[in-house]
Amino acid sequence: MTTITGEYVPSPTKWVREQVETIESTGTTRSVSIMDRPVVMLTMLGVSGKVRKVPLMRVEHEGLYAAVASKGGAPEHPAWYANVRKNPVLDLQDDDRTWTVRARELEGEEREQWWERCVEAYPPYAEYQTKTDRLIPVFVLEPDEDAS
Repeated sequence: MTTITGEYVPSPTKWVREQVETIESTGTTRSVSIMDRPVVMLTMLGVSGKVRKVPLMRVEHEGLYAAVASKGGAPEHPAWYANVRKNPVLDLQDDDRTWTVRARELEGEEREQWWERCVEAYPPYAEYQTKTDRLIPVFVLEPDEDAS
């Protein structure tokens, strides 16, 4: 079930656009990968009010998911970070299942626990952190109790 509606604006980044198109045409996130690792897809309302979609590394623990705003260790956050901060209710697709989640940015010990899980799922995250002075944000994606 999806709850994010409105005008969809494809990513200006070619690989992101192509992965979203493949996921939508096949109906499953299993049809794509990043560096041979599984992904999930987030659908969100952008700061602009338009719908945005982004594939991210699949980091799951006991039914909860993480979203890592790494941007490969760039000095700035990825564009989707501002969208999630402003509009934390998202649609999460894993395989062929989609549901509504609420993103919560993590801090302190909870972030560290999730960071370890993120690095386990995708080891390059550890290297990305060494490339930037910013602490790479991690969100936990929890079922949204307000979604019906």
